[in-house]
Amino acid sequence: MSLPENVGVYGGGRMGAGIAHAFLLAGTSVTVVEVSEPAAAAARERVETSLTRARERGKLPGPLPEVAARLSVSTDPGVLAGCGLVVEAVPEDMELKRRVLASVAAVAPDAYLATNTSSLPVHGLASDLPAPDRLVGLHFFNPVPASELVEIVVGPKTAPELVGEAQAWVEALGKTAITVTDSPGFASSRLGVALALEAMRMLQDGVASAEDIDTAMTLGYKHPMGPLKTTDVVGLDVRLAIAEHLAREVGERFAPPAVLLEKVRAGHLGRKTGQGFYSW
Repeated sequence: MSLPENVGVYGGGRMGAGIAHAFLLAGTSVTVVEVSEPAAAAARERVETSLTRARERGKLPGPLPEVAARLSVSTDPGVLAGCGLVVEAVPEDMELKRRVLASVAAVAPDAYLATNTSSLPVHGLASDLPAPDRLVGLHFFNPVPASELVEIVVGPKTAPELVGEAQAWVEALGKTAITVTDSPGFASSRLGVALALEAMRMLQDGVASAEDIDTAMTLGYKHPMGPLKTTDVVGLDVRLAIAEHLAREVGERFAPPAVLLEKVRAGHLGRKTGQGFYSW
């Protein structure tokens, strides 16, 4: 098997739990690290709920108790010392991610490191690491269990052999990899956000309803989900942060529309709050 025997995931939110799920189904042992006991308990519940759903769909490779037994959850980063790979999956904040990666490198100096960032530069995240060549971007998509894509982001110092390892890991997870150079928004976020922002401007200008804009893309272009519903699933706050980053790095064409700013200020963040461009 091309996957490390032990994989760590730092962060047990929706994305981290999904990443843990993917590695568990591929046969590895997974250790999730969270910041507090309540957060750790919530992370365990997310992963176990996800595994239960996989069993109901007939996609669990073995009895549920056996697969779940390969999951451990802790608040102590020191438990990551024996991992061959640690994936960082904390919120999209540069300084937070840099601190987490540095703490992992301190306790697991021999591990490969991966960041699940959807838009932040890998070279910036690697700047404080003693071995920046051991960091690669592994951008998983939400929801991870159902998504078929992983975007491998190659930083300027990422070792070529690590890129090859990452491609093998993605294949072992049963997903498809695309490999991109470290650039603002990479490929997926840059294209996805560009489409979503234009859909928001169309909604704001009264061109069509959210439902009809999305239907134009699902039926007209065979997208599995329209750009506004996708934004609800991803989170309006997440899309806003990426748009603001891209506006700074690429240009004003990524400036967030007023409708997005207004909804985020109102706390309408999409599916996770029950209200976004749609009611959930």
